Amino acid sequence: MPVSPSGGLKAKGHPIGATGVSQHVLAAMQLTDEAGGMQVDGATLAGVFNMGGVAVSNYVSILERSR
Repeated sequence: MPVSPSGGLKAKGHPIGATGVSQHVLAAMQLTDEAGGMQVDGATLAGVFNMGGVAVSNYVSILERSR
């Protein structure tokens, strides 16, 4: 199961504040077959987990390709 085909946050320089947005955008790109060379063939589900601050702001999102 592929994890972080983009290279993850270290590949981006870990942009504070934009991290969660970036994770959701990349997940949506996978689900709409718009991820180019990072595309995971047949992606139908994506999971995003993010922690903010001193682990005080946490969320999980599960995205699914629309039918």
